[in-house]
Amino acid sequence: MDYQAIQYEVSERIVTITLNRPERMNSFSAELLSEWEDALRRAAADDGVRAVIVTGAGRAFCAGADLQAIGSEDDRILMVGRSAEDRRNSLRYTVHRVPLAVQQLDKPYIAAINGAATGAGMDMASMADIRIASAQARFAMSYVNVGLIPGDGGAWLLPRIVGLPRALELLWSGELFGADRALEIGYVSKVVPHEELIAETRAYALRLADGPRIAMQLTKRLVYHAMGQTFPEALDAAQAAMTIVQSTEDAREGIRAFQEKRKPSFER
Repeated sequence: MDYQAIQYEVSERIVTITLNRPERMNSFSAELLSEWEDALRRAAADDGVRAVIVTGAGRAFCAGADLQAIGSEDDRILMVGRSAEDRRNSLRYTVHRVPLAVQQLDKPYIAAINGAATGAGMDMASMADIRIASAQARFAMSYVNVGLIPGDGGAWLLPRIVGLPRALELLWSGELFGADRALEIGYVSKVVPHEELIAETRAYALRLADGPRIAMQLTKRLVYHAMGQTFPEALDAAQAAMTIVQSTEDAREGIRAFQEKRKPSFER
């Protein structure tokens, strides 16, 4: 696929996906969502890719649904005022394609939040495994401000990140808050000067890229699957995953390096 609404760059085993509609604060279009899904599946299928970064061009990370498009031919997502019959698949075949692709990405997925992440844009940031924010980043679960509900997984994701009472507070208030507040409540892992955001995020991604590939991928699967498992089920899954990793060269190298008191050199 030739990308127009995003940029896809590969460097040193790291893919960077840049949402590229800066004139609309990287709000959704059918083109952007289709390309974003394709980029995620492309990165997932590439064994040479060890981590994925997502960020935005311009002053926003992502403003979510394009409210300016409501009522126009470009409005394929919210379709406000249309019949329930018309709207019944409006999210399933548009914006939901991205979280479903994220769910199948078993590599580290890091959001470098460069600016506003609001509404569905904050949901998209919440899908990342790790969030690193520019000091200029701003956040809002702003659905309630326009009489809507989180349609892109936010009601599932946010409580798992910041806890149930805090999530409801943010969802019900729709308040806009800054990067320092996001760090305080545990929504982001780190806040860095704006001009250092991409370099800091790449440095973090490169450290992850040097880790044992299969062990890291299976660890991610175990963590996310465990959210819907009983403890005995999680133990069974861990046994199955351990059987796989114990057969890898990375495990042998890791044990040798520990015995020889040196840093391991995992397969690239």
